[in-house]
Amino acid sequence: MTLLTTVFAAIICTIIWYKNAPKDEMKVGILCWMFWGASIMWLVDAIFEYAELKEEYFSPAPADMLNDLFLGLSVVALGLIIWLIILLIKDPKGVVKTALLKKKG
Repeated sequence: MTLLTTVFAAIICTIIWYKNAPKDEMKVGILCWMFWGASIMWLVDAIFEYAELKEEYFSPAPADMLNDLFLGLSVVALGLIIWLIILLIKDPKGVVKTALLKKKG
């Protein structure tokens, strides 16, 4: 479930990035790299787990699937938080700078 969750997040981000490809104002490319990196990490994990468990890999317990889903969603949420922090620091549209200057004046 962790692999599926991060792959779906990576695919959705890639589609959004590709739709707005010439200009990447919202820095979605960074989010794509994070989700594709997590997907590759979980793929390697799945390969090694399959090598260890063989056919048992395809029949996980429901509790294990739920735990993996929560872990995958946590990874996606952490990626979104990191992307949001990067976006606020870079401030491509100048919104944060305008808001801070407006309060001072």
